[in-house]
Amino acid sequence: MYTLKEGWIAMQGSVPVEDWDGKMYCTETDADMTFRANIIQGYLAAYTFTLVIEGRLSIVYNNKQLMLHPGDIYIYSPGMPVLIASASSDYRGICLMADEHATIELPSVRDLVNIAYAPLVQLHEPKLSLPPDEARHMEQRMREIIGYLHSDHLYKKEILRMLYATFLLDMQNAQQHSITHHQIPLRIEEIFIGFIRLLPQHFAEHHDIAFYASSLHITPVYLSRVVRQATGRTVIDYINQMIVMEASFLLRTSPMSITQIAERLHFADTPSFSKFFLRMKGVNPRRYRMEK
Repeated sequence: MYTLKEGWIAMQGSVPVEDWDGKMYCTETDADMTFRANIIQGYLAAYTFTLVIEGRLSIVYNNKQLMLHPGDIYIYSPGMPVLIASASSDYRGICLMADEHATIELPSVRDLVNIAYAPLVQLHEPKLSLPPDEARHMEQRMREIIGYLHSDHLYKKEILRMLYATFLLDMQNAQQHSITHHQIPLRIEEIFIGFIRLLPQHFAEHHDIAFYASSLHITPVYLSRVVRQATGRTVIDYINQMIVMEASFLLRTSPMSITQIAERLHFADTPSFSKFFLRMKGVNPRRYRMEK
C-alpha cells in the first residue's frame, strides 16, 4: 500500500511542502482534489479525517451510498473499500491525513485506531455528524495545523505533534457527544478494534480466523460472532479485503511477477492466488495488470 507521501505524490505529482517528513498533512480540498483521491482509495496506509465545510459529498462504503453535509466528518482507515461518488460544485472541505506507520510517540495517538473505527462499529458508517459549534471547533484545529505546516517555526515538528494529539482528543470528545447511545456493547467494540489492529500486520501471512482469535484470547466462533455483530461482515471478508487490496496495489505499482506476489501473500501456489483474485475482482491478475 502507499505511504502517505507516496499516495500524495501519486495524486498531486510532488510533495506539498519542501521539508515534509510524510507523517502528517492537512489541507483544504475541493471537488477536483477529492475525486483525485479515488486513485489511491483503498491503497493508502493512512488515516484521514475530512470535514465538510460547504456543499455536499457522496461516498460509497460497503455498497451503501452515504451523503455528507456541512459539519460531517468522513473518516478513512487503511484499506477501507470506499469510492468518492459525487461532489457538488460548491463543495469545500478540510482533510487531515496521518501515515499509518508514522511513529508519533504520544498516548493519544496510540488510540488512533479506536478513534477511526468507533463510528464504523457504533453507527455502521465511517462518518460523524457534528453540531455547528463542534464543527467550527474542529475546523479551527485543522486550520491551525495547516498554518504550522507551512511555517518556518523552529519547533514546527514538536508543535505539530501536540496539535495532532489535541485534534485526536477533540475527536474522542466529539465521538462521545455524537454516540450517546452505544448500539454495540463496549466489549464487542474492544474485540473488533483489537482484530483491526492485528489485521494490517498479519493479513499477508495469516488468512485464517484461528490466528486472530488466538491472539485476542478468544475462540474463532466468538470472534466471528463479534465481527458480524459489530459490522454485519465476516472475519474472512476483512482478511480477503486486505489481501485483494494489497494484491491489486502490487499488480499496479510493482515489477513483481504474479508468482512472486502469490508467494508474498502466502498462497499455496500461483493458480490458487489467480483463482482467489478472479473471484474477488472478476478478472484474473494478468488481465488486471494489463488494464492499468
